[in-house]
Amino acid sequence: MDKEVTKKRIAELTEQINRHNYNYYVKSAPIISDYDFDMLLKELEQLEKEHPEFAFPNSPTKRVGGDITKKFESVTHRYPMLSLSNTYSREEIIDWENRIKKLSESPLSYVCELKYDGVAIGIRYKNGELVQAVTRGDGSTGEDITTNVRTIKTVPLKLHGNYPDEFEIRGEIFFPLENFNKVNQEREAAGEALFANPRNSASGTLKSQDSSVVAQRGLDCYLYGVYGEDLNFQTHSEAVKTAGEWGFKIPDSTKIMISTCDSIDAIMDFIQYWEKNRGELPFEIDGIVIKVDNYDQQDELGFTAKSPRWAIAYKYKAEKVETILEEVTYQVGRTGAVTPVANLKPVLLAGTTVKRASLHNADQIEKLDLHKGDTVYVEKGGEIIPKIVGVNLEKRNNQHERISFLENCPECNAVLVRREGEAQHYCPNENGCHPQIKGKIEHFIGRKAMDIEGLGPETIDLLYNKGLIRNYSDLYDLTFDQVVGLDRMADKSASNMIKGIEASKQIPFERVLFALGIRHVGETVAKKLARHFKSIDAIKMASFDELISVDEIGEKIAISIQQFFLQEDNQKIVEKLQQKGLVFETKSADTASNILQNKTFVISGVFQKVSREKLAELIEQNGGKNTSSVSAKTNYLVAGENMGPAKLEKATKLGVTIISEDDFLAMISA
Repeated sequence: MDKEVTKKRIAELTEQINRHNYNYYVKSAPIISDYDFDMLLKELEQLEKEHPEFAFPNSPTKRVGGDITKKFESVTHRYPMLSLSNTYSREEIIDWENRIKKLSESPLSYVCELKYDGVAIGIRYKNGELVQAVTRGDGSTGEDITTNVRTIKTVPLKLHGNYPDEFEIRGEIFFPLENFNKVNQEREAAGEALFANPRNSASGTLKSQDSSVVAQRGLDCYLYGVYGEDLNFQTHSEAVKTAGEWGFKIPDSTKIMISTCDSIDAIMDFIQYWEKNRGELPFEIDGIVIKVDNYDQQDELGFTAKSPRWAIAYKYKAEKVETILEEVTYQVGRTGAVTPVANLKPVLLAGTTVKRASLHNADQIEKLDLHKGDTVYVEKGGEIIPKIVGVNLEKRNNQHERISFLENCPECNAVLVRREGEAQHYCPNENGCHPQIKGKIEHFIGRKAMDIEGLGPETIDLLYNKGLIRNYSDLYDLTFDQVVGLDRMADKSASNMIKGIEASKQIPFERVLFALGIRHVGETVAKKLARHFKSIDAIKMASFDELISVDEIGEKIAISIQQFFLQEDNQKIVEKLQQKGLVFETKSADTASNILQNKTFVISGVFQKVSREKLAELIEQNGGKNTSSVSAKTNYLVAGENMGPAKLEKATKLGVTIISEDDFLAMISA
């Protein structure tokens, strides 16, 4: 066959097979027989084998898998993949609505969707082609599993219709029950251990290094969250419907899988319908997601540090089982918090064997009136963390000893304290209690903190037990000769560790501040403190009033910061880290000024002098806030070439000041 003819035939077959895949897997309306489909696919496979130079990157032959991925690369999400706050009752939904009504300037309407019990995924498309698929990960960074996602037949490789040039769509990959049961039957026949549940199995499958394994398992996917610039959608429900027109498998409104609601009663009707009927679904759900439908209102409501204010998840009651409480032990965390742990007679719960459960604090033990040997009810809170929710008093043996919360630290024997207004007990011996010391060091070296390569919890244990470190500042005293002879520490490992410690001296101030492990100072708070005060010395000297004047810094955080720097041991550690050369002040490039403080910007279009990403960075460096959509709270729209007409129209309607790239650059250099 002539090369040009071959190239044309490959293109024709690719288009035909993609269309038949869509009809079969998404629309459930095939128009050719399985045999005819297989013949088309076989012809394409043969032509691509003979002429690989003509094969498309997203060829439907990729559906069968076979590519091997030895390492899944980390990818930073362009739009953070935040988790949702959970609720379990009508009253909690009412409370949520009351809170957001106070923040919204107009009446609210909602969308209810099924909460699929699977793996969250973000898939990026460019010019209608699938280019990347990334897991949720920690919300900021996920893993690239594109090769595996390409094998899922309901995920389109090529779009049709009037789609944007570039965007991301998010949804949930899950294991259909029929396919899950089939795999378990095959494993049982082969004498292999059965998979515990569909959700965990879907997650494990997607991390398989061999994409053919993923293809064979038969995972499925619903996609429904569209993200991008200038998409021109007014509502979430409109975006979902349009995504279906591009070729995505979306929740089916005719099957009541998605519904718009304008009242709590309508929301509860949807929740109750699926609580009763979820057993009829061919996949598992664990609740319902409720979202504010209008995108402008979503922007208006915004986010907390962990989740969007405009959405919430209603979780169905978890499975509950009985088992025996054998004993209660205690764990000490890096902050000194002492957590009681119930050790249980092993029991199967929601597909996994449970041996331990959290008891949270002394109040929980007292509320349950626990006795050793009690028959207790265990469920999974949010179907993730097992917890004891009650006691079967009819089975209690009154001779069993009542459990009382311990008075001394189980690790260092210090007398525990319970601060006013707090539920947990704490060990105050933070610089002499082993789990606290090691926990602080592990936090310090973590990826979001100092990110020291070559160090992990096992190595920290080894260094601590050998007396080489007693706090995280001691890491900077370590030498190659000291560590090279330790267990499992060859020349290369020792060299990598020392290099990693040295490299961490370049970590920016905001992450160093987070790494110190000051109670209540997380990533976001550390960033705000660093940008406001600009140096560790300024934070140390700040008064209570100066601390709480910073955005999002409340009384509890301010008190915790002051208490940290009042302790002599902490002062010495910070001074030593300063002497060792760590970054303890904000570079001028990081916080150029506060000239844009309390100003909100939206960027739209293409720019000549700096990129969109750089503009966003400059806004934050100068104290401003960058958002994606125009609202009544927007102060400026930075307009570039080919900007979205919808944003321009809305900005004009709301009286938002529209400025050019040059106007903005002049503003921050004034």
